[in-house]
Amino acid sequence: ADGELVLYHYGLKDLVTILFYIFIAIILHAVVQEYALDKINRRLHLSKVKHSKFNESGQLVAFHLTSVIWCLYVVVTEGYISNPRSLWENYPHVYLPYQVKFFYLCQLAYWLHALPELYFQKVRKEEIPRQLRCIALYLLHITGAYLLNLTRLGLILLLLQYLAEFFFHMARLVYFTDENNEKLFNVWAVVFVVTRLFTLTLYILVIGFGLPRVESQALDPERGNFFSFLFNNILFRMSVLLLVCLFQASVMWRFIHFQLRRWREYWNEQSSRKRAAAAGTKQQAKPLKRDSGYHENGVVKAENGTSPRTKKLKSP
Repeated sequence: ADGELVLYHYGLKDLVTILFYIFIAIILHAVVQEYALDKINRRLHLSKVKHSKFNESGQLVAFHLTSVIWCLYVVVTEGYISNPRSLWENYPHVYLPYQVKFFYLCQLAYWLHALPELYFQKVRKEEIPRQLRCIALYLLHITGAYLLNLTRLGLILLLLQYLAEFFFHMARLVYFTDENNEKLFNVWAVVFVVTRLFTLTLYILVIGFGLPRVESQALDPERGNFFSFLFNNILFRMSVLLLVCLFQASVMWRFIHFQLRRWREYWNEQSSRKRAAAAGTKQQAKPLKRDSGYHENGVVKAENGTSPRTKKLKSP
């Protein structure tokens, strides 16, 4: 009927839907590669290593930008940002609106399609372990949020993560086109730090204060209640928060180490340029070698005392 709200639950039929959208993702991947990235690569004439990284970042920029816009639209229309309490109220969130369920299925389809793309794109062997680790982490977190009925929290976390990743890969694309332009890396650094702080705050808000106040605190897998009874135990709750803080601290430490190494390389490059410029000026300042002979009152004389100038012959 008109105005009736239809909600959805996960099930085995989701696997068929995910399989269908895996093929859609492969087609879209090929379209972006053929009509955008390949044309840019022909103009830039990049090396094989940079060519592979450019293709990776180009595909992820298109995906992250689409996901950020889509995810932001979902969380705004569903009221998850305007009402933060909705992230834990009425947990478990077993029944999902259509756009939330569809978003999660498309996310799973994209990251599953990335596995055969490693073969289609002929990714170098050195890059395969890193990309497999990234794909596995995304699949683990998205599947966990979907199956454990933490979809609302998962949407906000994906929005923050994809926003930081978008700026990083966009900065890499700009760097490949102009190696002297690193301004977007500075923007990515600021966005990365801000999103990490928001992520940590969100974890503390939901795990430390939200889930322990849920009315239904009993373990009920049939109704999808997996966590609230655990978070009622203060020892377990503090242990989870400690693990989250340690994980975020390790991520920030790697980020700070990366930035320090990048700044050190930048200053070393600048100092080497200054030394090269100083050496060039010294070479230019060296006195020129004079002709043979001696000087007398500023006039060069030959060794026999005669002038080195050639005499003009008078016209007859």
